[in-house]
Amino acid sequence: MFLKGKSAVITGSTSGIGLSIAKAFAAEGAAVVINGFGDAAAIEQERAGLAALSGAQALYDAADMTKPDQIAAMIVRAHDTLGGPDIIVNNAGIQYVAPVDQFPTEKWDAIIAINLTSAFHMMHAAVPYMREKKWGRIISTASAHSLVASPNKSAYVAAKHGIAGLTKTVALETATAGITVNCISPGYVWTPLVENQIPDTMKARNMTREQVVNDVLLDAQPTKQFVTPEQVAALAVFLCRDEASQITGANLSVDGGWTAA
Repeated sequence: MFLKGKSAVITGSTSGIGLSIAKAFAAEGAAVVINGFGDAAAIEQERAGLAALSGAQALYDAADMTKPDQIAAMIVRAHDTLGGPDIIVNNAGIQYVAPVDQFPTEKWDAIIAINLTSAFHMMHAAVPYMREKKWGRIISTASAHSLVASPNKSAYVAAKHGIAGLTKTVALETATAGITVNCISPGYVWTPLVENQIPDTMKARNMTREQVVNDVLLDAQPTKQFVTPEQVAALAVFLCRDEASQITGANLSVDGGWTAA
């Protein structure tokens, strides 16, 4: 349990990739803060399970990723309660699919705020604590869309390209501080975010559900398989190891070969 004594804050972690990362960190002994929306009883069950898994504290924080003051308060709470935070994972994300000329401006604003700007506010709040300890790991969930584009996803692609650039910049700024900053770019992972975009893609492309899954989603991935949340989490855990201390500023693809083409 090499993360025993360390703490991690993972945004968007009440389900999907974020929850898998929280579980993987807890399995290595880390105290964790999970964040996101959902049924209160289900979230409490997950929180209690994480505490049991780690043997350390596990907290839930309902900070709204569109509210910078709430993000900052979550980091302060993590510091005051758990120490650190030693690790932050910027994972919160939403999606909307529509052609640019039909894309609601409020959807653009929300996607940029949650998928990109919240990562800046997380780093802004957490880096000073990491500098004090001369150790830190900053990991962001990007996407294959941080490297390539798809139609009808202007806001999401812009945000994920932004995450890749933010990662490189902060990696350079913290390179001598014992902090590494990386992003993981999954291909299609079977999560609620992917499931929920299928109806919009069906409408935008005039396709059946089966056509969207096989001809749009898995068409991009040469392996013809979805990435699993556990595979993404395993890479996040490795990035926290001492063996990964010289990996910084990297955009690491886990996409079944999507971006190799």
